[in-house]
Amino acid sequence: MTNTEIPRKTIYRLSIFQRCLQRLKENKVETVSSEALAKAAGVKPTQLRKDLTHFGQFGTRGLGYNVSGLSSAIAGVLGSSRLQPVILVGVGNLGSALLRYGGFQKEGFEIVAAFDSLPVPARAKGLKTALMKATDLTRFIRRQNIKMAILTVPALHAQEVVNEMVAAGIQAILNFSPVVLEVPKNIIVNNVDLAMELENLSYFIR
Repeated sequence: MTNTEIPRKTIYRLSIFQRCLQRLKENKVETVSSEALAKAAGVKPTQLRKDLTHFGQFGTRGLGYNVSGLSSAIAGVLGSSRLQPVILVGVGNLGSALLRYGGFQKEGFEIVAAFDSLPVPARAKGLKTALMKATDLTRFIRRQNIKMAILTVPALHAQEVVNEMVAAGIQAILNFSPVVLEVPKNIIVNNVDLAMELENLSYFIR
């Protein structure tokens, strides 16, 4: 089965399983049953087992899953067993905040460069991430063979920037720009619309 045939919801749930396994490792837990892991992840045991069978056979009947072994296997599937280079485009307030977030590297991702049309050095002060001009974007992606990008540019310029990144070789984009992007079928885009998420939450506090 190829990557494109695996349901995206399955990949999303793998990340949730991995977070649960990491917490178990931190608590020195060596084995976990499918029922306990599924409960921690908020899914049914049958769904957990179905998701995992896409990638092989895990666990021992009556004993459950070896926490470290399953965590390593999932990390390999997700490509987070080694540091994955990522670029960030759009160093405004949100982009600057993301550059200062320390959780990416812990999960196997490293923002290796940030790009902006008008770089403001003060926004990158104290950071190890290189702040570069937008005109260097294509050259950097090709030279460093970058496949993933975080997009935090204004909606007006988002599609233009995405077109350039895709042409240069970017295959996956985490989009914080409030716009629906048009990309080829082989390009994966995950959209994060903070205003929409707040709007959805507001329904439940009436």
